[in-house]
Amino acid sequence: MSTIDKVTAPAVSERGRRMPASPIRKLTPFADAAKARGTRVYHLNIGQPDIETPAVMLRRIHDLQEKILEYTPSGGTPEYLESMRKYYAGVGIDIDLANIMATTGGSEAILFSMLACASSGDEAIVVEPFYTNYRTFAEMAGIRLVPITSRGEDGFHLPAREHWERIITPRTKLVVICNPGNPTGTVYSREELTMVARLCRDKGLFLVSDEVYREFVYDGRQAISALSLKGFEEQVIVIDSLSKRYSACGIRLGCLVTRNAEVYDACMRMAQGRLSAPGLAQIAAAAATELGPEYHQQVVTEYQHRRDLLFEELQKIPGVFLRKPEGAFYFIARLPVRDSEDFARWLLQHFELDGATVMVAPAPGFYATEGLGHNEVRIAYVLNQDDLRAAVRILAAALDRYCSDRELRTVDRPAPDAQESPDFHIPPES
Repeated sequence: MSTIDKVTAPAVSERGRRMPASPIRKLTPFADAAKARGTRVYHLNIGQPDIETPAVMLRRIHDLQEKILEYTPSGGTPEYLESMRKYYAGVGIDIDLANIMATTGGSEAILFSMLACASSGDEAIVVEPFYTNYRTFAEMAGIRLVPITSRGEDGFHLPAREHWERIITPRTKLVVICNPGNPTGTVYSREELTMVARLCRDKGLFLVSDEVYREFVYDGRQAISALSLKGFEEQVIVIDSLSKRYSACGIRLGCLVTRNAEVYDACMRMAQGRLSAPGLAQIAAAAATELGPEYHQQVVTEYQHRRDLLFEELQKIPGVFLRKPEGAFYFIARLPVRDSEDFARWLLQHFELDGATVMVAPAPGFYATEGLGHNEVRIAYVLNQDDLRAAVRILAAALDRYCSDRELRTVDRPAPDAQESPDFHIPPES
């Protein structure tokens, strides 16, 4: 072949090469292989609830009479937007229709927010451990994530303001928080949220508040929305989703809510570029207005029972450390291992008990600071209580075997405060 005839393969972009694999899904091939061997896999790695989607939402799709499934308005259908306005009014938040935009899941709302608030090369402060896909969206937007570390010993509550001020630079444009927290299960107090909002106002930053788990709070707590903070209307952008609220992850529908007209306008132009959010999903979502308060009361009660069961049982396993989650349906647990990803892979490849094993999400992917999370996993309590009991029994036996095989004796297991961090405090409850 001559030089002229030589074929040069195209190269993937630098952005494409940097794109991180999801710690939630990257081990899926190992889980699939385990299932192919006949092993049952208890999925504690992903927030896919096993609670049924409300029948009224499914019925709305079943009864659909339209002859053509048309494009919907870029900002959302009037019916969906009105259903969300009513939803917010029901949780004590007065918001105008012009402040709500339909998005393809909460994911698109996060990406739109980052693209609207920062330029390529700018920075976003994120509380770690954080929802791992923030890293993916930041890479897409060309934004650098600057972590501020929260500690398990403090229940992953927010560090004091002075720790935030140390990491703000001229390129800092926004702060991203998740409340209630994924992956930590932390519920921030009004004092914590007000501190961050004041910081953003004083420094000219946007506050992006991911509130998709708003309903899931336990022990009498209340999730405070950033939208309810007075005097911060220009700073706040809220991310919302129906995926977990109504156990409807597959409809891929959420919304972006902000009173900042310039941000809304920028996001609307992005929304026009992608044409429209899922139309069938908006039809189903509008039916959620038929649900009474008892729906979420029952769901939250069930999740609190699951949380209590897992917390009590995991505490019995030698070397495991965790604080009781306050909300959402996740927590970060510290395990007596040196490499949580190796352990998670080993569980799927080499261990089973009574024909079953467990899948967990290694925690390093939920941190931006190199070296953190190496002995932690995120666990989602989205399975029924019998399955959770079985999963904990497997996990306890697996840890004993894994540590013995690798000669990790109890004396070698990391103490609860092994990860050094600044001294933080837990702010008062709201």
